[in-house]
Amino acid sequence: MIYHTQTAADWRLVATEILASLPARAGATVLALSGTLGAGKTTCTQSLAQALGVTERVTSPTFVLMQLYSAKHERFDRLVHIDAYRLETKDEAEVLRLGEYLADPHTFMVVEWPENIAGLLPEDIIQVAINIEGEGRNITVS
Repeated sequence: MIYHTQTAADWRLVATEILASLPARAGATVLALSGTLGAGKTTCTQSLAQALGVTERVTSPTFVLMQLYSAKHERFDRLVHIDAYRLETKDEAEVLRLGEYLADPHTFMVVEWPENIAGLLPEDIIQVAINIEGEGRNITVS
């Protein structure tokens, strides 16, 4: 699926549609966000958080690597937001306790820079590519 966004309302619509189209899983649902710096990965995560019923302010976890948020959604009670930009090896990700979160079907996980921890993520993650297109963004979900 391909979306185009230019406004915050567009991002909210995309987030709602992504959540509505997710298949049920035995473990966590994982979205892998890719795009250049400034493409809108954190904006996408903020829109997803809003659609999940997260009431806290969602910020980029670039320096802390991971943020946890309580969600109020029919399928998910937790949002795990990971920014793997600064991770250089898979071993550095051990402190995140990914296995614990990945085993929980009520966890919705968003990973920015997923290529940095690719071997630690499930094979059936949902890929979301964000590309800058003029003043807007093209979002491809696969």
